[in-house]
Amino acid sequence: MRKSIIILFIGVLISMTSCRKDFDTVPSTGTLEFSDETVYLDTVFTNIGSSTYTLKVYNRSNNDITIPSIHLAKGDTKYRIMVDGMTGIDSDNSGVGDGKVFNNVELLAKDSMYVFIETTLDITQLTNNKDFLYTDEIVFESGSETQKVNLVTLVKDAYFIFPNKENNVYETIPVGLTTEGEIDKKIGRNLSHSNFINGDEYTFKTDKPYVIYGYAAVAEGEALTIPAGAKIHFHSESVLIVQPGASLNINGDVSTYDDDGNPIIDNEVTFEGDRLEPDFEDIPGQWGTIWLRQGSINNNINHLTLKNAVVGLLVENCALNIKNSQIYNCANVGILGINSLVEGKNLVINYAGQACFAVKEGGDYSFLNSTFNNNWTSPKQVAVQIENYAVDPVTKLKTAKPLTTNFRNSIIYGSNQVEVFIDIYNNDAFLPLFDHCLVKFNDAGTILASLTIYDDIRNEENGNIKSQDPKFKNVDRNWLNLLEGSAAIRNGEYDVLVPKDILGNERPISRPDIGAYQFIAN
Repeated sequence: MRKSIIILFIGVLISMTSCRKDFDTVPSTGTLEFSDETVYLDTVFTNIGSSTYTLKVYNRSNNDITIPSIHLAKGDTKYRIMVDGMTGIDSDNSGVGDGKVFNNVELLAKDSMYVFIETTLDITQLTNNKDFLYTDEIVFESGSETQKVNLVTLVKDAYFIFPNKENNVYETIPVGLTTEGEIDKKIGRNLSHSNFINGDEYTFKTDKPYVIYGYAAVAEGEALTIPAGAKIHFHSESVLIVQPGASLNINGDVSTYDDDGNPIIDNEVTFEGDRLEPDFEDIPGQWGTIWLRQGSINNNINHLTLKNAVVGLLVENCALNIKNSQIYNCANVGILGINSLVEGKNLVINYAGQACFAVKEGGDYSFLNSTFNNNWTSPKQVAVQIENYAVDPVTKLKTAKPLTTNFRNSIIYGSNQVEVFIDIYNNDAFLPLFDHCLVKFNDAGTILASLTIYDDIRNEENGNIKSQDPKFKNVDRNWLNLLEGSAAIRNGEYDVLVPKDILGNERPISRPDIGAYQFIAN
């Protein structure tokens, strides 16, 4: 009997609850509060969607309210909003709201809701200027008062390089052979001397940045020239590929900077991703790589700043001369040399998921007055990784390849105890050269301590300094300039091939500094 009474009581409560509305509301009186009066959507390229930005709307009153209308002020607005998980009125009968108009939006007392904001803008529909400030308003209508939140976006024009599409099929280019011996193709296209929009794509311009989608290829027999001050952006997974018989010439020049690292005179050529929002400024792996394929020729790079790639430079069975350049925040490797000839002077590589500089399958590598630093948060990261063998993809057998490495007046440092790893197969004659280098190499108590392959690092007669702090200005901001008290100061050896540092400062003939930067006292 007692159980029956309890069940009956619960049933009455449920029936009473089911008869009332979720909550009774009153019209909004225009007293909403907002997390921001103006939402600034960071700079975007034309026709590239923005990140999603958030506005929070508060009902501070004691009443549950209904907001009669939330809408974007411009009828042809380029913004899209989502209100409390809703996509708004379906004005075009597509079955999905168009993110512009929302009617009778309810908000509980002392509660809040989120408005999510995005935009995709076509600058050709807005202005002929290369930069354009686009604005709109989110309007919150009420019975007695209208409230507004401003939206602001800076749109930048660019030269776009993307694969053609016909019958929903993208153009492709060959990039070598698959493991099965078939032609490997990637979505992309060759650059053109007479593109109907961009003009001659083999000589980049500096009046607007470039944005690359897919694989942009320098075709056989062609040379891509990139002048000082050019800015090149890559969409996710995009690649600049230099085909066999083709060349890459990057002709940047020295820049000057203020105390906060902002360029006063910006002559560097810059490669980075196409997300311009500050949150993406130092995110690794936003785009693919610069791939110098086997058989490419006369590849020269001067004053390049490359950021946030998967692999900065993939140098495959070819030659590269690189100087006065910086490579930052690569998800895997800053420079990956595969049986190649690489000469580097005043080169700086900072932060990489595996190695700043890595050698596979041998080759010939020489670095003067360079700085390799790796503070990536991984116990396996190193600044320099050297291997001399190739591995057969089928049998997995190793084959030793000829290898020469030469590091002079260079810093090799990072957050781990050992920042150089050498893996040699069947080649007792190989001995890496380290001359007047500062190297992080705390090998005591490790298996490396007994390996003679590292003896040259330990050789103080070569002017090497082991595991002393170079005292970089700010590693996290990629400022690898030397501070006073650095062990690299006045411990190098002058080389006529690099009389100036990466910033154009003269090196003294007597006892210059180790690394890419000459210390300048304030």
